[in-house]
Amino acid sequence: MPAFRPVVFIGGILVLVLAATMAIPALVELALGADHAAEYLPCVAVPVFLGATAVLASRGGPMKLGLREAYLLTSGLWFVLPMVAALPFMWTVPNLSLTDAYFEAVSGLTTTGSTVIAGLDNLPPGVLLWRSMLQWVGGIGIVMMAVAVLPLLRVGGMQLMSRESSDTSDKILARPRELATWLLSVYLGMTVLSAIAYGFAGMGGFDALNHAMTTVSTAGFSTRDTSLGSFSPAAQWVSVVFMLAGAAPFLLYVQVLRGTSGFVPWSQIPPMLGVVVIGGGLLAYSAVESGHGVLDAIRHGVFTVTSIITTTGYASYDWQTWGPIAAALALVLSFCGGCTGSTTGGVKIFRWQVLIRRFRITTQELIRPHRVVAQVYQGRPVGPEVVQGVMGFVLLVGGVTALVTVALAATGLDLVTAFSTAATAVTNVGPALGTIAGPAGNFGPLPDTAKWILSFAMLLGRLELLTVLVMLDPDFWKR
Repeated sequence: MPAFRPVVFIGGILVLVLAATMAIPALVELALGADHAAEYLPCVAVPVFLGATAVLASRGGPMKLGLREAYLLTSGLWFVLPMVAALPFMWTVPNLSLTDAYFEAVSGLTTTGSTVIAGLDNLPPGVLLWRSMLQWVGGIGIVMMAVAVLPLLRVGGMQLMSRESSDTSDKILARPRELATWLLSVYLGMTVLSAIAYGFAGMGGFDALNHAMTTVSTAGFSTRDTSLGSFSPAAQWVSVVFMLAGAAPFLLYVQVLRGTSGFVPWSQIPPMLGVVVIGGGLLAYSAVESGHGVLDAIRHGVFTVTSIITTTGYASYDWQTWGPIAAALALVLSFCGGCTGSTTGGVKIFRWQVLIRRFRITTQELIRPHRVVAQVYQGRPVGPEVVQGVMGFVLLVGGVTALVTVALAATGLDLVTAFSTAATAVTNVGPALGTIAGPAGNFGPLPDTAKWILSFAMLLGRLELLTVLVMLDPDFWKR
């Protein structure tokens, strides 16, 4: 049975940190003379009380985190923190239910980007800033989890990325605290650069700051109902650059800045760029066929593919109007994902590379039965346990998507909406297909039951499924 004391202690600290961040939108509201500043007081007070209680009740005694505690802490935090993060939405957004507030908070922290709120252009600045901050905080949390936690939990073949699978000379940084500092510095620096670039592209300061946070985190919340379609073509190209930057392995940036060597899965980047070029070309062709000019079609095509493969979820145009090929391509690309060690969701390019290489080896062995081909990834041997983990993960993504689709269909959704919303939730992409939850709509009209199902699916997808599902095994809770 896992030890709950360290889990509760660390969870309490993180709740206090999240409560402290709520003071920022309150100060913004106060500085701008808005009417909602006082409404943030209970939003801060409640989590401060809960977090302090958790810390005080669990302090003292052993604080050792084992494997079971790591599973419980990782999963538990992603379910509990959205409850705290939902408080500002409940108290400051008119007519927003508990269901909608929790959905919005889950979508923010998991960097999915699906929204239930309409009329973003008229929302108080504090609410818009809080949405963006949730995604920014969720993004750095995802990077830390991908680099430090998931490899140790051996989820979906991630043990290949473990820093403990090589000697010290193969590690970019030996101390976890130093690594975390560098990752946060890179993340913050990239956000600042993105905000400056958006400013040069014509965005106002507030819009530039918000979109910088949700671009680098590949998350997708916008300050406008029409997303990036409300801004200049230059701003959309800036978004493409920083979406791709956020989808690359963050350890690569640390390695370049420090001038050190170490294992970084950089080989995911060329395939990602290749998909952007080829997919962008196909969508551009569809856009031209629908009446767009060539340059506009290229911009919208590249932007849309980049937004989907990086699981950001921005929209510069309603790409569903380009025909069934565009919709089908968008749905397929949502399962691709960006690079391992980035802020993106989805299956991840690394896993597709392992599967494709395994398929090629299998065909070679069928042609020459006595031939033995070793599978490697950037010089690292890929053992059968990694291949099995990757295969199991991909099958699990498909299975969970199917189950969520059935559950959503049972709430009354049509099959297209049910399947596409299930897929976009499990892969943390954002927009789905159809008139309700498509790139020109939002998830507000969905039944409350469907929103709770999708909230759970977003959390499952962000935690890479097995991190949560392993706790359903009775053996997990035995001593």
